[in-house]
Amino acid sequence: MSKRLYRSETDKMLAGVCGGFAEVYDMDPVLVRLMMVLFGLVSAGTALLFYLVATIIVPRESQVKGREKKDSEEETEEEE
Repeated sequence: MSKRLYRSETDKMLAGVCGGFAEVYDMDPVLVRLMMVLFGLVSAGTALLFYLVATIIVPRESQVKGREKKDSEEETEEEE
């Protein structure tokens, strides 16, 4: 099963976007945050816009886990 991107609820500073990216790519979340700050400085604020859009678009961890649990329960019911 492929890893899905979600906003981390356990490893977050603001909205959990960097924590989610770190989990998907098996990286240290601190490193992802530092890269985001560096990108923000170099891009004159484009990183902030990216972060805000990602916060709106990327679902929270509980939403993804809840949907996966619901889907697996429906599959089990269909097999019976």
